Amino acid sequence: MVEGVARHGAVHIAYEVEGPPTGKPLLLVMGLGLQMLFWPEDFRRLLTGHGFQVARFDNRDVGRSTHLDTLGLPSPLDLALGRGPGYTLADMAEDARAVMDALGWESAHVAGVSLGGMIAQTLAIRHPARVRSLTSISSTPSPRIGRPRPRAVVALLRRAASSREDAARQVVDIFRIIGSPAYPRDEAWLRDVARRSYDVAHDPDGVRRQLATIVSAVDRRPALGGLHLPALVVHGAADPLIRLPGGESTARAIPGARLIVHAGMGHDLPAPLQPSLAAEIAALAHRWHDQGRGAG
Repeated sequence: MVEGVARHGAVHIAYEVEGPPTGKPLLLVMGLGLQMLFWPEDFRRLLTGHGFQVARFDNRDVGRSTHLDTLGLPSPLDLALGRGPGYTLADMAEDARAVMDALGWESAHVAGVSLGGMIAQTLAIRHPARVRSLTSISSTPSPRIGRPRPRAVVALLRRAASSREDAARQVVDIFRIIGSPAYPRDEAWLRDVARRSYDVAHDPDGVRRQLATIVSAVDRRPALGGLHLPALVVHGAADPLIRLPGGESTARAIPGARLIVHAGMGHDLPAPLQPSLAAEIAALAHRWHDQGRGAG
């Protein structure tokens, strides 16, 4: 495991890299309010086993990356009216690009979940030559498509945790609501990762700023229509946070994208589905290679 910090102007982005140094470059982008710790170790091990060198990072406003406290806290009215926090998905996509620059990656396969999928989509739109393939998981091309169920929104907007144990309870409670009803949930793992995340940084204001970035985002469907790359869209039929139309719309927008819908999957990465997801990402990378775009 190699750790580093990328720089995008005044913003510092903490990242970690694992896997064979000569492996196919794969950038993982995490979702709303979650640190890179939430990428499961077993899933990353599957990816490195497929020959990927895997990089993941903390988005701005979470974990060990820069927290933009000077921007303040978006109000409920800001969220309702779709007013941004002072930065956009484009800024977050440039953070991801900065990680690639720090690693010396001219291009990479990119996979993002939820907010991470939105960032990955935006990165591909802004820098198409740098994205070899795109995997968008549990995401949407517009905040107005696949709107969350009210119970899921309430779960995300809970009060700030008062301790690491309170943070662990909250994360488990959230995933009991937004997670996959048809698959087992490793609550011991969730508690452990939530505690470790709390120890690194607990910033509910930063999470609210990320949420404001999501609700203020433009509709990316027209721009996604101009992409020419291997693309995979994965979504759960039981996702209450970004409902299935979000994934369906993403797949329709990207020419040639493959859509995989899992019955009983919610807004998480169930362990039983991780081997097939890793294999699909590897197959997507082979598609890029078979199209004569490179050796990796």
